Amino acid sequence: MAKSRFEYVKEFETHTKLLPETYIVVRIDGKNFHDFTKYYDFEKPNDIRALNLMNACAKNVLLKYKSECILAYGESDEYSFILRPDTQLYNRRNDKIATLFVSNFTSQYVVLWNNYFHDKPLNYKHLPSFDCRCVCYPTLKTVKDYLCWRYVDTHINNLYNTAFWKLIQNCGMTPKEAESKLSCTLSSDKNEILFKCCNVNYNDELEMFKKGSLINNKGEIMFIDVIKNIDNLFGA
Repeated sequence: MAKSRFEYVKEFETHTKLLPETYIVVRIDGKNFHDFTKYYDFEKPNDIRALNLMNACAKNVLLKYKSECILAYGESDEYSFILRPDTQLYNRRNDKIATLFVSNFTSQYVVLWNNYFHDKPLNYKHLPSFDCRCVCYPTLKTVKDYLCWRYVDTHINNLYNTAFWKLIQNCGMTPKEAESKLSCTLSSDKNEILFKCCNVNYNDELEMFKKGSLINNKGEIMFIDVIKNIDNLFGA
């Protein structure tokens, strides 16, 4: 490649490398998805089409990086990909890993959209976008705790959202009334409210809603208790 006197500007480029011998978690999260889901009228509290779409995108991304990924875990508009501590993917460059994972995921989301939302074509003014971050975890324990944290977060969020929306849909409450009803309640209280007020048994909700989605290295999608299976997931 020919050189020019302007090539010195390349010296201003910097590339941050992620810490060696650490697990890398690449977390992708929907950007402004509250407005996005409202525009496309997603079902509340969970839209199974949207979750299946997220799973399909994550599966394709994981299989693309199969030799580097241990597993992926997702809930709502979020997905975490856990990379092996010895991975040398893109020389562990933070910018490369983050941008390529999120761009691959977003392109998958756009291309696969019509497979799940046949009657709602994407509007170029309302396109999906995701942000991405890479976080290093130094030990097997910390990365296991990370995964358990996301799993518990899934349960807490879904139980609240299910109770909130069922109070609106089944009991005719306003959002403000439903929020007030759930204020300062424990998980047991929310379960009781669902059963007594909304005639809903939370145990009957889909496992994907309650537990999130886990994709193993083979691309198999599972809905399991992450905490109970955490050691098996990492082969230890």
